[in-house]
Amino acid sequence: MTTLKRGQPRAGTKRHTAAAIAIALLAVSCGPASNEPTSAAASASQQELANGTGTANSADRDPAIEAALRDQIMVDPKLVQQANADTLRPPAQPESLALPPETIADAAHQSVAGQLRSAPAASPQCPQCAAARRALTLGALAASQGTSADCVQQIAYSAGWANRLPAEVPLYPDARVLEAAGADGQGCALRVVSFVSAAPMQRLLDWYYTRTADAGYRAGHGTDADEHVLAGTRQSAAFMLRLRPRAGGGTNVDLMVDAAR
Repeated sequence: MTTLKRGQPRAGTKRHTAAAIAIALLAVSCGPASNEPTSAAASASQQELANGTGTANSADRDPAIEAALRDQIMVDPKLVQQANADTLRPPAQPESLALPPETIADAAHQSVAGQLRSAPAASPQCPQCAAARRALTLGALAASQGTSADCVQQIAYSAGWANRLPAEVPLYPDARVLEAAGADGQGCALRVVSFVSAAPMQRLLDWYYTRTADAGYRAGHGTDADEHVLAGTRQSAAFMLRLRPRAGGGTNVDLMVDAAR
């Protein structure tokens, strides 16, 4: 039996005291009382940053980035229409997918009323060939063949002019129009059409010579290398047909009719 001296605590009492102190320290470090100020400070700091009034972290931010993030986005209305200029857009309407008639190739050689007469033999003198070669547009082509400057200035471009050729000098039956132009009014009745045909050049020469001769035109035929010109006049009207062989067969044609001369 152990005898305790007066004033000496028991061993169990020491252990209980140490445990109580540890629990008190743990409560102080993790309790809600000590957490509330920290949370309040964090909330205040976040609010200041959101409002742009914070000072603790503002010094660490880049002013240029701050300005870029806060500035309004500027849009140039003139450039808006250029956005996505190269993107693919759906067509305005579905394609018809129509097929040409099976007999379209026969139109290049279809028979005509009466017998075709042969065009005059080609002359190696062809000033109209050289003038036509220098023309880069249908308007310039008309000017190169002597069309008045007033009519040339009035020329407008539209495929619809190909449907307004005079009956005496029409499109060839299988013509595929590439470009057309014309001028009406103020003494002008001009039509200029560029087209391609599957017919050989000689047939086109004979066909147009026959049609224009029957309409009263007096025509001549000139050639320069592989380029041919059939041109004629009657009273105040004139026509010019420029023909060139087409790669792969057929003929490239420029047809001009001026009925106002």
